[in-house]
Amino acid sequence: MNIKKSILLRVRIAFLLVTLFAVAIVVKVGKIQFAEGDRWQQIADQTNVKYMTVKATRGNIYSDNGSLLATSLPFYKVAFDATIASDEVFNQGIDSLALLLSRYFKDQSQEGYKRKLKNARATGRQYIVINREQVGYQGKKQMSTWPIFRHGRLGGGVIFHKVDKRFRPFSNLSRRTIGFVNENNRGAGLEYSFNDKLAGKDGEALYQKMAGGSWKPVFDGSEVKTENGFDIETTIDINLQDVSETALLKALEYHEADYGVVAVMEVSTGEIKAISNLSRNSNGYYYERYNYAVGGLREPGSTFKLATMIALLEDTNMNLGDSVDTGNGKYKFYDNTVTDHEEGGYGTITVREAFEKSSNVAMAKLVDKYFGLKPERFLQYIDNLELSKPLGLQIKGEGIPKIKRPTDKDWSGITLPWMAYGYGLELTPLQSLALYNAVANNGKMIKPIIVKKVRRADKVLEEYNTVVLNGKICSNETLAKVRVMLEGVVDRGTANNIKNSHYKIAGKTGTAQILENGRYTKRYITSFAGYFPADNPRYSAIVLIKNPKGWRQYGSNVAAPVFKEIADNIYSRDIDMHRPMAKEYVAEAGVFPVIRSGNHEDLQFICNELSISNHSEGDQDWVTTELFGNAIKWKDNKVDPQFVPDVTGMTLRDAIYVLESCGLRVSIRGTGRVSRQSQQPGTRALKGSEIKIELG
Repeated sequence: MNIKKSILLRVRIAFLLVTLFAVAIVVKVGKIQFAEGDRWQQIADQTNVKYMTVKATRGNIYSDNGSLLATSLPFYKVAFDATIASDEVFNQGIDSLALLLSRYFKDQSQEGYKRKLKNARATGRQYIVINREQVGYQGKKQMSTWPIFRHGRLGGGVIFHKVDKRFRPFSNLSRRTIGFVNENNRGAGLEYSFNDKLAGKDGEALYQKMAGGSWKPVFDGSEVKTENGFDIETTIDINLQDVSETALLKALEYHEADYGVVAVMEVSTGEIKAISNLSRNSNGYYYERYNYAVGGLREPGSTFKLATMIALLEDTNMNLGDSVDTGNGKYKFYDNTVTDHEEGGYGTITVREAFEKSSNVAMAKLVDKYFGLKPERFLQYIDNLELSKPLGLQIKGEGIPKIKRPTDKDWSGITLPWMAYGYGLELTPLQSLALYNAVANNGKMIKPIIVKKVRRADKVLEEYNTVVLNGKICSNETLAKVRVMLEGVVDRGTANNIKNSHYKIAGKTGTAQILENGRYTKRYITSFAGYFPADNPRYSAIVLIKNPKGWRQYGSNVAAPVFKEIADNIYSRDIDMHRPMAKEYVAEAGVFPVIRSGNHEDLQFICNELSISNHSEGDQDWVTTELFGNAIKWKDNKVDPQFVPDVTGMTLRDAIYVLESCGLRVSIRGTGRVSRQSQQPGTRALKGSEIKIELG
């Protein structure tokens, strides 16, 4: 056999094998298609159809006045089944629908959308996504009126997939306290802590897998409906939250601090009215990253001296006038030295002065003198003050206090003296606040509360009441003494820079060095904890700022001013906290009509009609009156929208007009003319805040 015949034979054999293989494929395809078609179609249907979870709509989170802090807004993914609409409906509406889609989404031309829809119909596509952009509820309503779509899912083939998105109307305000829950059901804040109430119960529906990997719902009546989540009502006052966060942010930016904390609590109820935690990122901006108020353990510093004094006064016969020698401000315990902030020390001072001036030496010497041989006794008082265990807050992630015991390996002879002025132990800011609130609350310690109710619509399902942790933290005699000292800190001591004549503040400054790698640095955590008004406490608060820069690094000039700014705002808004002022004499009864304050033109017209002599020094819009012999003198009552106006003496109509022009919400009580107003005239007007006016 020559080479030519050999090659030809091989080619024929190869061709025969390829032909046989092709015939085998055709036979197999025919068998699958016709003989086994039903069986494989059933398997395909089982593979491409499955039950999937349908997420329930999450419940809302409200502030104390019903403002929304977090809610779920409905958005929709728009899809289309091109096989549903009749030829008449499709052909008559395709041009208009394509035009409307092009105008709405602005990503394709009319021809582009028309081609997309016609191609889908020609190929029998049962599911195509019109656009990846999701539309809101109003957008869905609008689209439901468009050609083809107006015939609905069964007549026009439009499919709206609902997707809930969490929305915070007040943006980042109290962001960490509100919190979040991720796809793995992990998170933080109220969203996570009350997830079992907010989440609701998910449903289930049958979905079919379409070309391209997307899933189309199959509405076959087997769907398990979702049960929407419950709503929760918090204790947060959104206006006070805004004020607190603004005051804290301003201080943090001024001092270029690492982070700061503010918490404000209502004394009698324990309701947290504001809570803010701001941290600095690498770009220098502050945001809520971690809830330090709840979980941030740190050495409290001198704010802990309140607990020290309660223990000393309860266990001994010590009086506030007793003397204690602080020497030159330095005192040695073994190989360690306790130092006062005052250069040269305070010498011999009274116990009251030692607290007001925040003498570390005095606190350490007194505790060592009375408890040095019985440290367990001192720790019993700390336990009684509920400082050695978590408060049991409603928010998860609460820090566990670190209080050393004599049985611990790291207990030494300096542990107790150091603990006396707030070192060698760790507490959270809310634990310190609970102690100060107890003093303000006549010795009753209550658990801070941040959620009041769980409800569905107007029906209350659960209600959380005030929980008493300790009915009486100390005797009435001790309570009276520590309240005198806390007021003295502001009147004469380390916080006298926040003293004011309108109301009294009681509290304690704190400045603790930061411990790093086992050594104390020249970096500080500054704080101020207290309550106001001191003579009839309504609110307690704590401010903590870590690592302020510059020469101002103490609690008195970093944290205390923030406390006062917040307290001033609360005082200006709460008319019940104001002391009655002497009524201003305006006119003699029986001689002049009651003309106090109002629109200059209106009042002048009245006086002229009644033949009452009146004079003015200029052309003012708003005036107050002053008696000038047998005449009335008009005084300018300038109204600046940036500041709270003085509406005392005005008629209700004038007062409402002036206050609302400044962006304030007016609450009215009584009849007649305005006799009192809750926000102090001349203070900055917070747009949207409430001002209460009394008429009489």
